[in-house]
Amino acid sequence: MTSPRHETALIVGAGHGLSASLVRLLSREGLHVAVAARNTGKLAALSSETGAHTFACDAVDPDQVKRLFDDVEKRIGVPDVVIYNASGRTRGPLVDLVPSEVERALAVSAFGGFLVAQQAARRMLTKGYGAILFTGASASVKGYAQSAPFAMGKFALRGLAQSMARELAPQGIHVAHFVIDGGIRSPGATDTLDKPDSMLDPDAIAENYLHVLRQPRNTWTWEIELRPWVERF
Repeated sequence: MTSPRHETALIVGAGHGLSASLVRLLSREGLHVAVAARNTGKLAALSSETGAHTFACDAVDPDQVKRLFDDVEKRIGVPDVVIYNASGRTRGPLVDLVPSEVERALAVSAFGGFLVAQQAARRMLTKGYGAILFTGASASVKGYAQSAPFAMGKFALRGLAQSMARELAPQGIHVAHFVIDGGIRSPGATDTLDKPDSMLDPDAIAENYLHVLRQPRNTWTWEIELRPWVERF
């Protein structure tokens, strides 16, 4: 049994790193791609390079998320691949954390993922197929010191993905969560001479997303964990 061919994709929380690699890869594969972020100015060069359609959206605002899906549908059609790549982070000793900043971090990492997934699922259920992919982190499975808000949000996002996978897979919607266990290479963050291959290549990560998208339905995975070979378990 093979999965339906995907034609349109929406990436929420897009930026210069993994999201850019996903946009380039999916565009090369022939998909019509839309990208959404609070600040669309940072997406101008990527849009010019790939032809991706850009949309402004704050993922924690229910009205903005619904409007995003309505606007994407009008411009390129109902997305049958939706990737949630946004996350919120605030660091510091637990006793010094500012509650309002923690609330915002949780909203971006988890509540925004719920809002985006809900709008995606409503549309995919009418078609009987689609894929909803979540970008997680090491913090999805292990909480680090002075990083409680990030762990809280990523644990919640993983729980959302697991619950959705069990509910929606029988209805033709592939839900998968990606644990990115390590730093992602970027122009501002590269491997050091004493630690070669210590960072993940964003293009290689994107290839794994594509692999999951192409899985036959009778062998769908709900979670994949990616790490450099030098990363400690």
